[in-house]
Amino acid sequence: MAKIKTSFFCQNCGSQYAKWQGQCNACKEWNTIVEEVIQKEEKSSWKPTSEVKKAPKPLKIAEIDSSEEVRMNTLDGELNRVLGGGIVPGSLILLGGEPGIGKSTLLLQISLKLPFKTLYVSGEESQKQIKMRAERITPNGDNCYILTETKTQNIFRQIQEIEPEIVIIDSIQTLHTDYIESTAGSISQIRECTAELIKFAKETNVPVILIGHITKDGTIAGPKILEHMVDTVLQFEGDRNHVYRILRSLKNRFGSTAELGIYEMQGSGLREVSNPSEILLSHREEELSGTAIASTLEGMRPLMIEIQALVSTAVYGTPQRSTTGYNAKRLNMLLAVLEKRAGFRLGTKDVFLNVTGGISVDDPAIDLAVVASILSSNEDIAVGKDVCFAGEVGLSGEIRPVNRVEQRIQEAEKLGFATIFVSKYNKLSTKFPGIKVILVSKIEEVVAHLFG
Repeated sequence: MAKIKTSFFCQNCGSQYAKWQGQCNACKEWNTIVEEVIQKEEKSSWKPTSEVKKAPKPLKIAEIDSSEEVRMNTLDGELNRVLGGGIVPGSLILLGGEPGIGKSTLLLQISLKLPFKTLYVSGEESQKQIKMRAERITPNGDNCYILTETKTQNIFRQIQEIEPEIVIIDSIQTLHTDYIESTAGSISQIRECTAELIKFAKETNVPVILIGHITKDGTIAGPKILEHMVDTVLQFEGDRNHVYRILRSLKNRFGSTAELGIYEMQGSGLREVSNPSEILLSHREEELSGTAIASTLEGMRPLMIEIQALVSTAVYGTPQRSTTGYNAKRLNMLLAVLEKRAGFRLGTKDVFLNVTGGISVDDPAIDLAVVASILSSNEDIAVGKDVCFAGEVGLSGEIRPVNRVEQRIQEAEKLGFATIFVSKYNKLSTKFPGIKVILVSKIEEVVAHLFG
C-alpha cells in the first residue's frame, strides 16, 4: 500500500503548503489553510480507448486554421445567448447558484431536449427521483441517459460504453477519485476531479457541464482555481420566493460576459422569457409617485426596468439609505448632486430604492430614472407611465450621453412608450415617429419637464 501523506491547502485559492500557517502567502487570507489527506502517486485517470494522440507541434500563426468552430445548439434560446451561440465542443462549463434555485432542473430540462446523446451524472439524487422530475418536465427524453455515481473511474467506464456527445455532472462537489485520499468536496478532490474531466473533454472533444455549489458569500465553493480551470462560468440567480430566474455569464472564453438569460419557474419546468421588459414592468392602472422606467442594456438585449423610490422624513437622527439591485454608493452620489445642483433638501430624509423584478443593474444609463423616481416620491407627483429615461448623471448635474441610445429608444417605442428623455449630447441619426424624444442637458431641465 502506498504511503499516506497529509498536506495543507488554502480553502480560498488552493495553494499547497507543507505545514500549517495562519495566513496564505498567495491570497493573503487568514485562517483558510486546512489539513487534508493526500496520496502522492502518479497514476493515469482518463484512459481513452483510441490510440494515444501525438504531441502537438508548434505552428506559425498563419498556418493555424481560423475557421469558426461549429457550436452545438441546445434548443434553448436563453442559454444559447448567454454562451455566445451554443456549446463549444470540448469545453468545460461551470454552473453555480444557490440551493433550490433550479440548477438541476435547468440542466435536466436541457439534457432532455438536446438532440445529442447525453449522459446526466447525479451524485445527489437517485434515478427514481430524477425520473419523477423528468416526467414532470417532458415525458420524451430518448437521448438522455441517467447515471447515479460519484467515483470518477466508474463514470469514465460508463462514458466509454455509452459514448455520449455531452456529459452533465451534478455536482462537482460530490465527485471523488481513487487517486486522492481526502473526502469528497475537499479542495484536492475538487481540483483533481476537475482536472480529469478537463483532460477527458479536451481529448474527446465532448463538452462537460458541471454544477457547482456556492458558499454563503455567494461564491462557488471550492478553490478559486476551479473557476480558472473551466472555460465558462455561469451564475443562476433569483429569489426562491419569486418565479423569475436570471442566468448570467461571469466568465466566457468563447463569447461575451454581458449577456443575460431570463426564465420563469413553473410546475412543468423553466420557461424561456423572450420579452423580459414585460415582466420587469408592473401593470398598474393608476399612476403612483416614486416610480420611473429606465431603458438599460444587458449585452445585446435592451430591457425596460422599473425603478421604485420612497423618500420620507427621517424618524431617527441619521437618515437611512437603502437600495435593492442598485449600487448604494452611486445612490449617495446622486443624492448629493440633487442637493447641491438642483436645490432639493434630501439630507434629512430617508431614501429607499428598489429595482423591480429581483435583478441587479450596474448600467449608468439608469441614473436619470433613479433621479426621476426620487424626485417624484419627494414631491409626491407621479411620473407618467408612458415616460421613460436613458441618461447618465454627472457630478455637476449634467446629463451625459449613453451608448447605443438608438437601440434603447427602439425598445421603448416597441413597448408603447410615448416619451423618452435622453442626453442632448447623444448623436441621433434615425428619426423615431412613434415616440417623442426629449433632449436634456441638465437635471433642472428634467425637473421642469416633469414637475413644471
